[in-house]
Amino acid sequence: MSYREQQKLLDVLKKYEQKLTGKELDDYKMFVKRQKDDEDFDSVSMRRLKELYDKYNKPADFSKYDKYFKKNENE
Repeated sequence: MSYREQQKLLDVLKKYEQKLTGKELDDYKMFVKRQKDDEDFDSVSMRRLKELYDKYNKPADFSKYDKYFKKNENE
């Protein structure tokens, strides 16, 4: 994984820092320290970072807004 990908994932997780549990918060802080030291993450660390990212960063469901943007067929 590249430095940019690591930074992108950490930037997104920063928004969810308050929601992280004890172990997850410890892992996140360790990742941030390693990122500041310009270290590339090993495969285990990168997998853990992606797990945290997938757990907390859910894409928005925009399908519930479709009814507001469809043309009314009766008019």
